[in-house]
Amino acid sequence: MPGERYWEIDLARGIAVVTMILFHSVFDLNFFAVLPLNVSGGFLRMLAYLTASTFIFLVGVSFTISYARAERRLAGRDLALKYVRRGLKIFGYGLVITAVTWLFLPSVYVVFGILHFIGVAILLAPLFVRFNAQNLILASIACLIAGYVTNAVSGPWPLLWIGIHPESFASLDYVPLLPWFGLVLVGMACGSLFYPDGKRSFSLPAARPAFSRPLEFLGRHSLVIYFLHQPLILLLVAVLAPGAVTGFW
Repeated sequence: MPGERYWEIDLARGIAVVTMILFHSVFDLNFFAVLPLNVSGGFLRMLAYLTASTFIFLVGVSFTISYARAERRLAGRDLALKYVRRGLKIFGYGLVITAVTWLFLPSVYVVFGILHFIGVAILLAPLFVRFNAQNLILASIACLIAGYVTNAVSGPWPLLWIGIHPESFASLDYVPLLPWFGLVLVGMACGSLFYPDGKRSFSLPAARPAFSRPLEFLGRHSLVIYFLHQPLILLLVAVLAPGAVTGFW
């Protein structure tokens, strides 16, 4: 089936959706001074990194499966345009997040967040799709090293998307190309090993876990949930702590 979805991927993405909602709920409670919580270190910071890492890793896995299937019916310019359009579309969604956060939170608005990153990653991924798993891992290590270097230096705003930014830079969500694109490459390596030609190469138990289906649903609709969950969290905060959100503005 060319359009078959693999439930284990949707399940993993669904779990990441749940942890995303959990972290953003806690973050908002701290941000609006409803509860004094440490979101910049410890368990909560680890949860944030784990959530982002899961989404980004699955970008690579899903891209490998999608590209292998697309190659069966598209070639050349049409194949390239498919991922140019997809990458620009996701990047455009990121610009919506930039506009909204700039309007309401201009001091920490999102400049190059996870949607911007995913859009650029999709644009770049076709350049690496011919690499074998070993070379993809080597390329990911190079990204990790380059990310360590860029994190140690400051520079002008035009380099922000790479990982170099002014010392005064602050953003609610910042996912630069380096080192995070390395995790996309790891996902592509795993995709090529475990889903060669877009097909699952391993077997799973016939019966899915009882908790799987609701999480799969979340995973299949992760982008919509990403856009809707923050306004709903803010509404809940406003109900539980009247004046916290409106007082901030």
